[in-house]
Amino acid sequence: MLNRLTAPLGASLYVPANHKSLSQIANGDKLEQARSLIFCLEDAVAERDLSWALFNLSVVLAHMRPNVAAERFVRVRSPEVLARVLAMPGVEKLDGFVLPKVTRHNFETYFRLVRDTGHALMPTLETVEVFDEAEMRQLRALFDAPGVRTRIRALRIGGNDLLALLGLRRPRNVTIYRTPLGPAIARLVTTFRPYGFVLTAPVFEYLDLPELLDQEMQEDLAYGMAGKTAIHPSQIAPIEAHFKVKAHDLAVARAILDESSPAVFKMNEAMCEVATHRAWAERMVEQSQVFGAGDALRLP
Repeated sequence: MLNRLTAPLGASLYVPANHKSLSQIANGDKLEQARSLIFCLEDAVAERDLSWALFNLSVVLAHMRPNVAAERFVRVRSPEVLARVLAMPGVEKLDGFVLPKVTRHNFETYFRLVRDTGHALMPTLETVEVFDEAEMRQLRALFDAPGVRTRIRALRIGGNDLLALLGLRRPRNVTIYRTPLGPAIARLVTTFRPYGFVLTAPVFEYLDLPELLDQEMQEDLAYGMAGKTAIHPSQIAPIEAHFKVKAHDLAVARAILDESSPAVFKMNEAMCEVATHRAWAERMVEQSQVFGAGDALRLP
């Protein structure tokens, strides 16, 4: 049985909450290929359009079907906006919320609002504190507290906000891991993943560079990312093609998990060590249950 807190998200599509087709998208009548939707009330909505976006979202929630294939989240703008969304009829049909610019100083304010709901949370790591390892350890302690840990669906890495803090924008010729964010992302992985938290990779903002997206996805998976934010429906298939488990990886994973396998064995000209490779093997099997297995697609 899949664990909601560790199952991969794949491509999470941002949809502005003032989108004219929000209702059809939320109900799976449009963009039915999306398995994870984030209705955005933050950066995708200008301040002058916030009132309309909130009204549009309230209408959608009231008429939204309760059970669709996609997970559905709302990315709020602030604790005040979260409180307004929580008061909307139909809010219980949401899977959860994406919390922006989370730090150890504001997380409790957000969490108090949802403490008595069943909503999952995806805090976004995108403030200057991300560059301070001690701050991230203290934030991890908050996330790991009783009653909180079971609510964290994933931690999202806000790449563009982090680059903005450095006065930079992602170049068009390198992946995010070849920018100054590479070491910061690596630290987030080593700070949170050993404690059971999964992370999702930053957006890839260039729609005309599919080969670079393909390269970045390979690096995302090498860093153990459980998903990647998509900013356009055209990115869903290229992102999720990489989450399809290669047939030979799945075969190795199953061999590692086979109780009759020796502690160390050779397969596909590689050493397989049951004790150290078990976590990887479990992740491959779980991922194959969500995205399938076979030869990974190579999309142009």
